[in-house]
Amino acid sequence: MNVAEVRELYDFNAWAHRRIFAALARLPADEYLRDLKSSHGGIHGTLCHIVWAEQLWLNRWLGKPNPPVAQGKDLASLAAARARWEEVEGERAGFLRGLTDPKLADTITIKPTTGGSYGHTYLQTIQHVVDHSSYHRGQIITMLRQLGVQPPSTGLIFFYRERSA
Repeated sequence: MNVAEVRELYDFNAWAHRRIFAALARLPADEYLRDLKSSHGGIHGTLCHIVWAEQLWLNRWLGKPNPPVAQGKDLASLAAARARWEEVEGERAGFLRGLTDPKLADTITIKPTTGGSYGHTYLQTIQHVVDHSSYHRGQIITMLRQLGVQPPSTGLIFFYRERSA
């Protein structure tokens, strides 16, 4: 995978996030905040986890400290989660603009708060972030279905189809 493909992957990720945010904006607040006994409690907790994880990885790539509040627990509403994601997305765009093919092969050392130390290439971590977000967006889609809401299509193939139309 090269930098152009990485940028396209993050275009997809942003497209999918925007579709999720639009769908969630139509939900009543009590359903959005409802504990569905699922990943991170429910829709809000799962969305905040996605936003937090994307910020965490961006901070790692930029050599910055971890976000001050774990798991996005400081985000009390959909609007707050969206605003944080927009900040992360803007800062990440700058990182991606400066990314080079040789940098993708460089190794970054990750030290999770749970302990240990792991070496990964930037490319591995960059791919992981989109995979992680896609996984949790899928959980949000399932929770929307549980609430009787028609979820948006957020699959990569739908991104490609929309782009080519």
